[in-house]
Amino acid sequence: MTELLSESRFPVPVDRAAVAADWAARGYSCGLFVDPPGRQWNGFVHAVNELVTVAEGRLEIEIDGARLAAGPGDEVFIPKGAVHSVRNLHDGTTRWLYGYD
Repeated sequence: MTELLSESRFPVPVDRAAVAADWAARGYSCGLFVDPPGRQWNGFVHAVNELVTVAEGRLEIEIDGARLAAGPGDEVFIPKGAVHSVRNLHDGTTRWLYGYD
């Protein structure tokens, strides 16, 4: 099984262009979400793999029932077909990058 959480995968402060270049080399897109405190994305399933990296703030990511806490520079791998949810745990805005292969 692939490791779901890679702590400190990217240096802080997170450089979006550097993450996008890294992900492009691995076959992933790169987009940005900006979520207010308490924002939740629940019960998603994709037919492709997804990567998530927190640029600022803190997220809880639940993947098939396993809960992970991710902070700036951490990378989370969400396998295709996995039921997953993302929640902003930060008391401020959380900015996070996501990409699909």
